[in-house]
Amino acid sequence: QVQLVESGGGLVQPGGSLRLSCAASGSIFSINAMGWYRQAPGKERELVAVFTVGGSTTYADSVKGRFTISRDNAKNTVYLQMNSLKPEDTATYYCNANAFVYGGVRFYDYWGQGTQVTVSS
Repeated sequence: QVQLVESGGGLVQPGGSLRLSCAASGSIFSINAMGWYRQAPGKERELVAVFTVGGSTTYADSVKGRFTISRDNAKNTVYLQMNSLKPEDTATYYCNANAFVYGGVRFYDYWGQGTQVTVSS
């Protein structure tokens, strides 16, 4: 299977920056897409930024120009650089990978345990 380990969350003041990391490990044959989602209390989980097939990126409109997703393919790791953070960015951030494992039959969605990001003065 696939394990996703996230790190880098925390408490930051408005206007500050954080960098999240997510490392994928396990019996990975191929990763179709990998990126970040977030869920605030009382709200649905939403896409933040993701690498899709072919290496293209998709960002939520609310984070464009402030967040940047990057990756290290050799390490199966993605990063999310978050700048100019706002209180409305407060949420639990989840790493997601759509991956095919050895012995598997199709791509599945795998999720990390989540890391809390709190933006507050």
